[in-house]
Amino acid sequence: MKPIERVKDFLKKQEIKLEVIEFPEGATETCELAAQALGVLPAQIAKTLVFVGKKSNVLVVTCGDERVDQKKLKEYIGDKFRFARGEEVEELTGFPPGGVCPFALKSELPIIIDKSIERYPVVYTAAGNAGSAVPVTLEQLLEVTHGKLLSVCGEWVEKRA
Repeated sequence: MKPIERVKDFLKKQEIKLEVIEFPEGATETCELAAQALGVLPAQIAKTLVFVGKKSNVLVVTCGDERVDQKKLKEYIGDKFRFARGEEVEELTGFPPGGVCPFALKSELPIIIDKSIERYPVVYTAAGNAGSAVPVTLEQLLEVTHGKLLSVCGEWVEKRA
């Protein structure tokens, strides 16, 4: 089953109704192109990042304009992390880099939703490939991922929104 089909099947079984948006190939290869196709700011394109530690792995969802502070991540989880390599991302999530969806994961991972997501009423996560998106509110994202809302990026500033 293709990753995007796994996401669609997962969403059909949820109480909250989320829709997958698909784009023509190449239309959303970068954050900027995805934002343009959706008519939103690049920051509203949620990044789903995988970090590998010595004792554990973790998935972080943040706004497209944020960077994860790995020291903060270590404070919360108690492990030192590095970015997952492409093959590790696919092995842990079942999704290719650039298309990682924060739900319908291949294996269970702790999920952190960065507080930067609070800036927007809706953000757009990938849905299994680089040519897809799922519009989702913070509340829906927390519900569907069972994630924790924490601040693991630099403190976002209202004027950047």
